Amino acid sequence: MTRSIPPVAIIEPGYACYDAEAEALAGSGAELVVIPEGADLQAALAHHAPQVVFVRETLIGAELMQASPKLRGIVRYGVGVDGIDRDAAKAARIVVANVPDYGAEHEVSDHAVALYLALNRRLFQRDALVRRGDWGNAQAMPVPGRRGATLGLIGFGKIARQVCSKFQALGFSRVLVSDPFVQDALLAEAGAERASLRDICASADVVSLHAPLTPDTRHAIGPAEIALFGPQTILLNVARGGLVDEAALAAALADGRLFGAGVDVFEAEPVAPDHPLLAAPNCILSDHNAWYSEQSVREIQSRAAREARRIVDGQRPENWVNAW
Repeated sequence: MTRSIPPVAIIEPGYACYDAEAEALAGSGAELVVIPEGADLQAALAHHAPQVVFVRETLIGAELMQASPKLRGIVRYGVGVDGIDRDAAKAARIVVANVPDYGAEHEVSDHAVALYLALNRRLFQRDALVRRGDWGNAQAMPVPGRRGATLGLIGFGKIARQVCSKFQALGFSRVLVSDPFVQDALLAEAGAERASLRDICASADVVSLHAPLTPDTRHAIGPAEIALFGPQTILLNVARGGLVDEAALAAALADGRLFGAGVDVFEAEPVAPDHPLLAAPNCILSDHNAWYSEQSVREIQSRAAREARRIVDGQRPENWVNAW
């Protein structure tokens, strides 16, 4: 009698193809199942009973885990795993793995720099003026000079270090870092110095967020921190939406208490039509795509696929985030 091997399921499909996943699972006996977007996820998991699921942004709690009695692993396409109940998974002996290193530090850091340049040079406003025939009004919208300016980084992982070097190339002469885990030697090598979050908010010309979202970092940039910003401060968030009190940021932008904000990530995605940042002045928004390039997609799928195959084969994944 042939033994039936539970399938591996893709939740929230959105990539162009899944050849990397199929190739990684070839020979394992596990079928690759794509659960259509909009499907009743709990019913689909109960029906297919997968042993491993791939997930992007879908929230995975205990109820969904229990829907698949054969579930052994959850693989997150990407770094952040705050949308997965890791404690519930650990209690159920379900492995949670992620892909923390897929080369997207280049894409994300480029995106942060692009947001900064577009904001500081007021490119979107300039484009709109030219298109309507309004010419020669440069001084109507002041542009701060940033030569010798200060960059503040919240978090100093691979992405933040790329941001650091790129802003230094743009002429920023001082870099302040708030990260309790970074070593002094690494700061010295990057030409950066340690500072508190409050000191960064009070003195940095550009504050760029690169911390993970945890209970300790949620709303790290709240009303008290935003009150420390100067009228020429720019805030960049290409990390996690929950790091910022979005209502407080929108109010500060409306009042002109900071120069601008570039936001790629939000607490709830996609954003609601009445989200306050949608109407905020000098605020550039993007749809959580800072990580994206064709190359980074190939890499993230390939690495996630290899993690799933390790779980199927009963091996320890390389990036096991809820280990017991």
